[in-house]
Amino acid sequence: MGDITNFAIPFFLATLIIEVALSIYGNRESYTKKDTFASLSMGIGSIGTSLITKGLKFGVFTFLYEYRLIEIPMVWWGLIALLLADDFSYYWFHRMSHKMRYFWASHVVHHSSQHYNLSTALRQSWTGEISGSFLFYAWMPLVGFDPLWILTAQSINLIYQYWIHTEVIRKMPRWFEFLFNTPSHHRVHHGSDLQYLDMNYAGMLIIWDRMFGTFIDETKAPTYGLIKNISTYNPARIAFSEWGNLARDVYKTSGILNKLRCIFAPPGWSPDKSTLTTEELREKAN
Repeated sequence: MGDITNFAIPFFLATLIIEVALSIYGNRESYTKKDTFASLSMGIGSIGTSLITKGLKFGVFTFLYEYRLIEIPMVWWGLIALLLADDFSYYWFHRMSHKMRYFWASHVVHHSSQHYNLSTALRQSWTGEISGSFLFYAWMPLVGFDPLWILTAQSINLIYQYWIHTEVIRKMPRWFEFLFNTPSHHRVHHGSDLQYLDMNYAGMLIIWDRMFGTFIDETKAPTYGLIKNISTYNPARIAFSEWGNLARDVYKTSGILNKLRCIFAPPGWSPDKSTLTTEELREKAN
């Protein structure tokens, strides 16, 4: 099948319009013109860049597939295994995107809005795949998943995550909240509150967070955005500002090891503690 995300665009736009209408009717400030324009621009830009990077990703997966251990057929159990493997890979990619500044430079785009609505779901990076995020899935063709089906699974995961970017839905049934990622769980992930930072990395299944100790319940309304927010609605600046910050910090930091730490340590790391990582912020708070 391959990437099916573009087929969902009419659904994205229709539901976004409905949520805007609900926001206006309820006199809520879920949307602002500039923020929504920035999110939609980032989404359009992401589609454009994916046309280039998709070929690179598919080429790498196809090459690796030639050395597969077995061939997993897309019967019912193969499809379940595919979705589980993809979601597991997404969890670790997402977690590392918060734990390594190199990947955070792309992922920060998705967290840059101070609003939480369906347009936020479309605020996607332009540099994620070209920077190598797809390598977190590279084990899948090696064990026997067809590259086209891997692209399909990634699309399904991305489409699933669209609907959880909303404040309209407060809670799903308890059994659903236990197994699956939901708006409540994902609102936490977009919070800049210290208790919420770097939690709930799930794509579709919240069980990964429960298993690996990164789950937290929503106990208060999150403050959306970043610890230090990007004060711009310019799509190009949103897309590349953290890469510029990273390059600047590497340049001004002395010592090869510290330069490498600027790139591969968690966001917020600095040799002089002028900025702090999430763990350091929590230690300081205690």
